[in-house]
Amino acid sequence: MPNRKVRRSQAAARTRLLTPEVETRLVEASRAGLAVDLAAVNAGISRATFLRWMAYGRTEAVDRAAGNDPDPDLDHFVEFFEKVERARASAALSAALDIRRASRGGIVTTHRKFDPHSGKVLEETITTPPDWRAAAWYLERQHRKQYGKEDHLEVELTGAAGGPVAVENTGPSADLATRLAETLHALQYPDDDQDQDVPGTE
Repeated sequence: MPNRKVRRSQAAARTRLLTPEVETRLVEASRAGLAVDLAAVNAGISRATFLRWMAYGRTEAVDRAAGNDPDPDLDHFVEFFEKVERARASAALSAALDIRRASRGGIVTTHRKFDPHSGKVLEETITTPPDWRAAAWYLERQHRKQYGKEDHLEVELTGAAGGPVAVENTGPSADLATRLAETLHALQYPDDDQDQDVPGTE
């Protein structure tokens, strides 16, 4: 049997705050796709409380799945956690379907019909054109490994004339900062260390 994690029975005292009304508000907000902060505000609780309740339910659900004995005091939190997770999955599915529809185009925006006698336009159907950017957006986020953008920031630290960063001895961390500066210089300009003295060491 796997080791049981520390019980969170103290959560039982807080179950009274998770009323049916609060639970419904949180689940509905999650199904609508609201962020944690906004879902909490909608239910009249703090973000920390929402996350704490979810943590109680998640931890207990994982423990139960691992074969540990259930803690009856946490039943409510497990049910709450599972409801919120299903609601979030529903919101993600709805958003994914909207993105796919936008990528294919054909979303009806206007209906018009023609008068058969006069030929005048009474109503016609106008649809959106396909938008490849919606499909690209979906792939970048859903399949990051294959299609995600590799955004990164390169930072280069150099001192005057491309030398090491000048560091003053200002405290206990000064030696560490000096070593870091010298290491950066050695990595960036390996030939300098072989052909000339490092400035300031003479």
